[in-house]
Amino acid sequence: MEENSAKEERPLNFIEKIIEDDLKNGRVPNNEIVTRFPPEPNGYLHIGHIKSICLNFGLAEKYGGRCHLRLDDTNPEKEDLEYIDSIKSDIRFLGFDWGKYEFYASDYYDQLYEIALNLIKEGKAYVDSLSPEEMKEYRGTLTEPGKNSPDRDRPIEENMDLFLRMKNGEFPEGKYTLRAKIDMASPNINMRDPALYRIKYAEHPRTGKKWCIYPMYDFTHPISDAIEGITHSICTLEFEDHRPAYDWATSIDGIEHTPHQYEFARLNINYFLMSKRKLLYLVKNGYVSGWDDPRMPTISGIRRRGYSPESMRDFVSRVGVAKVEGVVDYSLMEFCVREDLNKRAKRLMAVLDPLEVIIDNYPDGKSEYFDAENNPEDPNSGTHKVAFSKHIYIEKEDFMENPVKGYHRLYPGNEIRLKHAYYITATGLEKDKDGNIIRVHATYDPESRGGTTQDGRKVKGTSHWVSKEHAVKAEVRQYDKLFKAENPGEATGNYLDDLNPESLVVIREAYVEEEAKFAKPGDYLQFIRNGYYMSDPDGSEEKPVFNRTVTLKDSWSKMKAKMGF
Repeated sequence: MEENSAKEERPLNFIEKIIEDDLKNGRVPNNEIVTRFPPEPNGYLHIGHIKSICLNFGLAEKYGGRCHLRLDDTNPEKEDLEYIDSIKSDIRFLGFDWGKYEFYASDYYDQLYEIALNLIKEGKAYVDSLSPEEMKEYRGTLTEPGKNSPDRDRPIEENMDLFLRMKNGEFPEGKYTLRAKIDMASPNINMRDPALYRIKYAEHPRTGKKWCIYPMYDFTHPISDAIEGITHSICTLEFEDHRPAYDWATSIDGIEHTPHQYEFARLNINYFLMSKRKLLYLVKNGYVSGWDDPRMPTISGIRRRGYSPESMRDFVSRVGVAKVEGVVDYSLMEFCVREDLNKRAKRLMAVLDPLEVIIDNYPDGKSEYFDAENNPEDPNSGTHKVAFSKHIYIEKEDFMENPVKGYHRLYPGNEIRLKHAYYITATGLEKDKDGNIIRVHATYDPESRGGTTQDGRKVKGTSHWVSKEHAVKAEVRQYDKLFKAENPGEATGNYLDDLNPESLVVIREAYVEEEAKFAKPGDYLQFIRNGYYMSDPDGSEEKPVFNRTVTLKDSWSKMKAKMGF
C-alpha cells in the first residue's frame, strides 16, 4: 500500500498538468483524452522513441482515454512494410496496444487533396515553378525576410489547372510544387509559404500507384490529428518551431476539430546515435549485422540483446518529462536493466574461458545431480538440476599457480567451494610444451555435498563450473557499446571514427550447463559471475548462441584492474 501511495505522490509533469487543467475546465471534447504515437515508417524505432511511446500510451491509460497508432507515411521512397511491421512489434514488446485505433496518413490522402483544392479556390495556395535551389534563395534567412515567388499571384484558375495536371502525371518531378500562401516575411521560416504537395513518381506501400503527388509532412500531420480527434498532440522539441504551421493547418476552413501541440525534450543518451539516417548507413554498409544487431540503439536491437520492456519503461520514467534538452548517462540505463533482470533472470552456470579440472578421487563414470535455485530473488522460481562428474570446467581466471595477495580462488593446496556441489582442493596441474596450464588436478570432500561440511569449516572462494561430460558447447557474444566516445563524431566530425572495435567479442567455445540449451529468445538469464544474457535466434539446442545483455558488478574485476592484469 505504501509503495502505491509513493507512486501516486510523484509530481505531475508539465503535460499532465496541462491535461488535468484542460479536463477541469471542460476543454476536452467528451472529456476523453486522445493521444497518438505517429512514427514515420522509414526505419526501425530507436530507444529515443520509447519515451514518446510510454508518454503517449501512458497518458491515455492514466486518464482513461485512448492512444492511436498512426503511421505518417508521406514519403513513399523511404517507407517499407518491413518498417511498419517492426514498429508494431516494438510497441507491443513495450507492453502497449492500440486496439482498433490503427491509422495511416495515407488513409486521408483523398481528404487532404480536397483540402488542397479548396485552399487553391480560396486563393490561399498556389502552384510554384521555382526549383528547390531557387525556393531556398527566395525563402530568406533567419535574419532576413524572404521574397515572393513570381508565381505567387498566379490566377486561381491557372493554379487549379496546373494542380490537376500535377495529379494526372503530366509533369516531371520537381517541375511544380503546391505552396501555401501565408507570409514570406514571417519571422518563423516555416511560415514562409511552406510546400504542401510535391510531384513524386514512387509506388506507395499502401496506395500503390494511385498517386504521383504526395502531401508534405507539415501539412499532413496536423490535419491527420484533427481528423482523428487528437486532443493533445505531443512531440519533441525539434517541432517547436513548426507549431505555427501546425496551428495554421488545423485552422483551415472546414476542419471541425482543433488539436493542440505540446513539445517535450527528446531522450538523448551518451554513446548513442539517435539518427535514423546514420543508423541506416551503419546497416547498409555492414558496420552492424542489421537493424536488430544487439549493438544498435533500436528497440529491435535491445530486445534481441536482452533488455526487458519493464527495465526500459522504468528508465524513461526515471528520466522524466521536461521542456529542456539534456543528455542522460548510459550507466543509468544499464542500472535499470540490471535492477530488473536481477529480479527475473534465471541463474545458470556457463564457463566462457574453460580450464579442465580432474577430480582424482571422484569415482570414474559416476554422475550425480544437484538442485540449483533458479533465482534467489524470487522464492517462487523453483529449482533445476545440475549434473556433476569427475571432469569439470572452471574459468581459467579461477586458477593461479602462483596466487597474488587477495586471491581466494583455486591454487595448489587451496580449498574452494564449487557452487551447489562440493569443496575441492587443488593438488597439481599439467602444462603444454609452451608452459601453458591445460589441466588441473584436485580432490573433493565427499562430506561437503551441497557446500557444507560436518566440521563447519568455511572457505573464502567459490567458483562456478560445468560438467565436461554434460556441458553444451555454445557461442557467446560479448556485446559492449557500439561507440567508444560519449558524443560520437564530436572530435573528428565523423562518427565512424568512434566505432568501438571491441563492441562485439565472439567466444566460440564456451560451455553452458544442460539447462541453458532449452532457453529461447525472450528468456532472461544470468550466467553466474559473468553477466546477464539472452538466447539468440541464430542458435539451436545443439549449438546455442547467447548475447550478453549487460555485465555484472564484479569486485574481482576491479581488483584485477588495480593490480594491472
